[in-house]
Amino acid sequence: MSQQEPPNPKTGQASEFMRLALVAAAPVVAQIVGSAFNIWYNLTQVRPLLSESQHERLVATISVFNVSIYPAATVVWLWVVFRLLRPMRQMTDGTEINTRSRWRARQQVINLPWWIAGIGGIAWLSCIPALIFSLQQLPESLDGRVSTHLAISIILGGMIAVTHGFFAVELVSQRLLFPAFFGDVQPSATRGALPLSLRGRGLVWSVSAGVCPIISLLLLHLMPDANHEHAFLFPMAVGIVAIVFGLTTAWMLGRLYSEPVRELQRAARDVAEGDLTTRVETLRADEFGPLISEFNKMVAGLREGERLRQTFGLHVGREAARQILASDPGLGGVEQPLTVMFVDIRNFTSSSSTRTPQQVVSILNEFLTEMVEVVEQKHGGMVNKYLGDGFMALFGIGNDRDDHADAALQAGADMVQRLGGLNHSFAQRGLAPLGIGIGIHTGVALVGSIGSASRLEFTAIGDTVNVASRVESVTKRLGVSLLITAATRRALSGEWDLVECEPQEVKGVAEPVVTFTLPKAEEKNDVCHSDFM
Repeated sequence: MSQQEPPNPKTGQASEFMRLALVAAAPVVAQIVGSAFNIWYNLTQVRPLLSESQHERLVATISVFNVSIYPAATVVWLWVVFRLLRPMRQMTDGTEINTRSRWRARQQVINLPWWIAGIGGIAWLSCIPALIFSLQQLPESLDGRVSTHLAISIILGGMIAVTHGFFAVELVSQRLLFPAFFGDVQPSATRGALPLSLRGRGLVWSVSAGVCPIISLLLLHLMPDANHEHAFLFPMAVGIVAIVFGLTTAWMLGRLYSEPVRELQRAARDVAEGDLTTRVETLRADEFGPLISEFNKMVAGLREGERLRQTFGLHVGREAARQILASDPGLGGVEQPLTVMFVDIRNFTSSSSTRTPQQVVSILNEFLTEMVEVVEQKHGGMVNKYLGDGFMALFGIGNDRDDHADAALQAGADMVQRLGGLNHSFAQRGLAPLGIGIGIHTGVALVGSIGSASRLEFTAIGDTVNVASRVESVTKRLGVSLLITAATRRALSGEWDLVECEPQEVKGVAEPVVTFTLPKAEEKNDVCHSDFM
């Protein structure tokens, strides 16, 4: 195998430098378009109003301005952008950076569109007094329309450059810088940052793409055009530029709006389909940021709730968990007919003394896994509580089926059969077989959340439960694995071949309890007499 080459730190540094360079270059096209519009306006509207000397002065002033103010503005912009290089490398490499430096860097990343708007706006607006003042210094008089046309050309060109540059820097910095500076922290949480709001963004777009071109056309209409031969060309050009500018800006705004909306739609669809691992990774500093954060928190809450429900269901049983979550959390219950089953392993406590704790736990878990599956998965019962080496199960809880007595009896028969297979497995491993006692009784019990205000348990209480527990203890006395009471036999809706046992004295019951069991193929009907033992 070839040895993997170690990562080259210069590659990461070049990538970070390149990302900042792309952000710095984002407003270039907008500045070029604005300058081209300004030059064309001056050539068509201002030039015919100037004398030769005034034109030469205008060109000279523009040249001086272009080699002094614009380079200075460019240097300031590059300084603003590339001062982020060091903190960007620290955050990308995982190098320790103090909290204040991290906050200031994140704040500056969010405010980059305002920086380019401010720097560009100052550079563009400073042209107006500079050019007019320079022309007024000549001895010959200046046409009064020149100042107005110069102001219009600079304002329109500046609006094109500044607004397009603002949106371009915002879009590129979100793509290239936000993942490095914010990770999984929403930029909207950065204190002191000034992101443009959705309403403000729409207002800027409407002013720059609609209001400004309309105002310029009105001014051109009110003022006599200096170039009468081609008076229609420039208003048409202004209209075309406004249309192109509006469509371009609308496209950039669409990208800024559509991405988080699509991500939220996708995540919401995933949640609706049951995928609670989904997350919206889009990083935004505007109103979408808190919306995305709250959505992710909501999904995290749902995920935690689902985890709690699953854990809760493992501890109290899925059916019990469903019943608890579907009912009021307070104390109380309702009386309802049901069938109660008690299950116990024969002589498990005494036999456990000859086994290691690990063997005891392993055998008990294996037994309970098999029996709980029979009760809950095959016959719709609910294992309500574990009782050391046995458990209590309820049939008829949470459903409208009236054959809960049949379900309980069939579950008991299947459990006895399942235990035979389990004992065969134990024998192959050199372990002693297990015996089982199952007592089933049908009646009315109080079902609900019972306990104190600080600790509740979802269970059933009443004579029905007590009798079922006592009947389970009678199975050992009669030497059978399963007993049902006469009440359960009366509640059966199917045809069952049952063997009646001798009435038994049961603690807490005044009259002897009549019980029945399932016959074995190789045994006679006197299998459950009390002298069996």
